Amino acid sequence: MTNRGFRSQLVIGFSLLVALTLQTIPWPGVLDFIRPSWLLLVMCYWVLALPHRINVGTALFVGLVWDLLVGSTLGIRGMMMSIIVYVVALNFLVLRNMALWQQATVIGLLSMGLEVAIFFGEYLIQDVTFNPMSLWSGLINCILWPWLFMLLRRIRRHWHVR
Repeated sequence: MTNRGFRSQLVIGFSLLVALTLQTIPWPGVLDFIRPSWLLLVMCYWVLALPHRINVGTALFVGLVWDLLVGSTLGIRGMMMSIIVYVVALNFLVLRNMALWQQATVIGLLSMGLEVAIFFGEYLIQDVTFNPMSLWSGLINCILWPWLFMLLRRIRRHWHVR
């Protein structure tokens, strides 16, 4: 039993590490506004699939690591990621029973909400300007969600993550 639990933690941790790496890889300046929110997508999947294992505390920790890697104000991304993951965890039964395209729409809207919330959090502390082009990442997340959902579900079933 402990071997299965350790393997599950390893698979979840590795998927979050890959998402964190993809999130922090620099993109060309022209394409930076369409960067997907890999961390949010992976966190939302694990919260929907295993709400008893991945929760708001995990989102806070991952968001703090994201803050450290990006070099932004410590706690902004962690707090905002926690809020979004809390909304997903609160409604995980409803979201699980939606069709995949409906889930994608909700995830796209939540990712746009994350971008706006991060802006407001940083705006309260320092002088930043909002780039409306960053909301295009919500559309990209909406398009990527079904494929990422299927990929992570296949990984979860293959490795018997419970």
